[in-house]
Amino acid sequence: MLTYQLLSYKLMHQLVDGTIMTLRIGIILGSTRPGRRGIQIASWVLDTARAYGSAEYELVDLADHNLGNLDEAGNPNHQLYEHAHTQKWGELVESFDGYMFIVPEYNHSFPGALKNALDYVYREWNNKAAGIVSYGGWAAGVRAAEALRLVLAELQVATVRAQPAVPLIPTFSSGVFVPSDGIAASVVSMLDQLIAWSSAMRSVREAKASSAA
Repeated sequence: MLTYQLLSYKLMHQLVDGTIMTLRIGIILGSTRPGRRGIQIASWVLDTARAYGSAEYELVDLADHNLGNLDEAGNPNHQLYEHAHTQKWGELVESFDGYMFIVPEYNHSFPGALKNALDYVYREWNNKAAGIVSYGGWAAGVRAAEALRLVLAELQVATVRAQPAVPLIPTFSSGVFVPSDGIAASVVSMLDQLIAWSSAMRSVREAKASSAA
C-alpha cells in the first residue's frame, strides 16, 4: 500500500503535469437545526481547507437542499430516481472525490437530516474518501463521528483516521467560534490524509470503470 507521503507526492506530480483533474472535496454541514453553531465551524473549515489547497472545496449545506424524508420507492443502488431533488442531489454527491462531514452529536449519534441525505443515493458515494469534524459538549461529538463511520463504511466510503473534535463550551465562550491551535492542527492533519486517500480512491474508481468498459 502506498504511504500518505508517496500518495501526496504522486498527486502533486500529476497535478503539475496536468494529467488529472483537480480533486473536488465537498464540505457537508450535517445539521439543519435553527441556530446551529455548525455553520460557523463549517465556514472556518472551508477557509482552512482553501488555504491548505491541493483541491477545490465546496460547502454543501443540507438546509439548502430541501430533501425532506426519503421519498424514493426504488433501491438507490439502481439509480432509478423518480424525483428531481434526488437527481440533483445525486449529481452533486457524484461530483466530489471526497468529503468532509461537519457533524454535531445528538443523543450519542449524528443528526437524522444527515442520515436521510446519505440514504437518498448509494453508488454516488462509493469508492470515495471522507474526513469527519465533530462538535458538541465536552465530548466534542466523538460518539456522533463513530456512528457516522459505520454508515459511511456501508456506503463504501473510506474514512481517514485524523478526526478534529470541537468542544462547544470553550470554543464558543464569546458567542463566536474561536478554534484552538490544536483544532487547527488537527484539521490540517485530516486534510493531509483526506487528499491522499481521495486521490487513491479516484484511481480505484478509474480502474473499476476501465474493467467494466
